[in-house]
Amino acid sequence: MYAMERQAHITRHLAERGRVSVIGLADDLGVTTETIRRDLDLLEQQGALRRVHGGAVPLRTGGLAEPSIAERMSVNADAKRTIAHRALEVITDGYRGAVVFDAGSSVGAVAAGLGERVTATGARLDVVTHAVPVAHTLSLLPDVSLTILGGQVRGLTAAAVGTATLTALESLRPDLAFVGVNGISADFGLSTPDPAEAAVKAAIVRSARRTVVVADRSKFGVESFVRFAQLSDIDVVVTDAAPDSDLADALVAADVEVWIA
Repeated sequence: MYAMERQAHITRHLAERGRVSVIGLADDLGVTTETIRRDLDLLEQQGALRRVHGGAVPLRTGGLAEPSIAERMSVNADAKRTIAHRALEVITDGYRGAVVFDAGSSVGAVAAGLGERVTATGARLDVVTHAVPVAHTLSLLPDVSLTILGGQVRGLTAAAVGTATLTALESLRPDLAFVGVNGISADFGLSTPDPAEAAVKAAIVRSARRTVVVADRSKFGVESFVRFAQLSDIDVVVTDAAPDSDLADALVAADVEVWIA
């Protein structure tokens, strides 16, 4: 296989998976890891990706990169719906409780599927969110009590942040929280680019009795600017593919359940 063909394979798989590993690509293509590393270095020089330990991620997944909520809603949309359907299985027949919804497109997909789940299980829920798009989705559900937390709304994510939001969360003890991430890694934990968003996510995780993280495979191995939780702070990760061995081992060590949608 020519170098151009290898590099086209790498960029295609990176777009599909959100992350590629040197070892995985070497196995796929039947070449040495040194050859793959040279290909990745060249592609990074061309601005096609960003090199990270053991592989590469898309260029925009650096520590401070943050797409808008509108952009995120169109990325991996089918996977997010599948993940949301699986995540909602945490709400069992006759479930009674309070649920906090974080901001983000993956959590938004969970909110979009909540009405069907409530109907199927007969659940009675008090739901809380600081995210404007999520609040709109939840407001349309007739059998759900909704509380919206105030604060300064970030245009990029349409989520309330700041002192008012954090103060409101400190007074809550929800049974369940659905939380989104920009990155989840074995070494760094759960992270997001913006410090204000990170503070709200951390407050949600602290407040909830059970935290369910929804994250498609593109978030694996990514380390954004601000960590908001350790792996040991969460209870379940719902995703669309098995994590690589390093992350999988770290999740086991942290006693985190992994649900594959």
